[in-house]
Amino acid sequence: MKRNCNPEETAELTENRMVRAYSQEHTYKHPWERVTAASWRKFADPENKRALSHILEVDTLSHKLEPSSGKLYTTRAITIHAPGPWFLRKIVGQDMCHCVESTMVDAQSRSMRLATRNISLQKFIEVEEKIRYDPHPDNPNGWTICRQETSIRIKPLSALASMAEKIEQKCAEKFQHNSAKGREVMERICKYLEAESRGMSV
Repeated sequence: MKRNCNPEETAELTENRMVRAYSQEHTYKHPWERVTAASWRKFADPENKRALSHILEVDTLSHKLEPSSGKLYTTRAITIHAPGPWFLRKIVGQDMCHCVESTMVDAQSRSMRLATRNISLQKFIEVEEKIRYDPHPDNPNGWTICRQETSIRIKPLSALASMAEKIEQKCAEKFQHNSAKGREVMERICKYLEAESRGMSV
């Protein structure tokens, strides 16, 4: 059962510019523990580099386990190809974009939350992505629901003002395409982990 892989998109006026926002839901027919394990392995597996070709580098900046709550906090630096169409990269004069991803995992409540935002190119574009993995309400022990929210805002510079809405749309399409590739990778890792666990149980 998959739900709402086609994004729900909204736009609102903020500081004289439109912010394009969309949300997606996807159901993994795998338990929460397997899906979150796949999330950690998504960037590390060399087999996924072709599918996730927009990801150039991933480095862990901090890794902290809170003893009192058992919550795990991780911060990673992610370098990607600059978002948006080729003409946006031409305008900003940069092919790469640096992002920071903050992750919180609560094993007790079985919740994983990720928030990613760009820290470079901010005078041209601001992108924020939030993802959370929770047990699916219809099958909490067997399925996992992934909810993703993304907002894209092009800054109102004179060089971009006349085409800002078009750039935001192109950026949204690119992020949706990359999200679909990410889900394919996650599904593949989950199936691998499932087969691995069955092999160990035999």
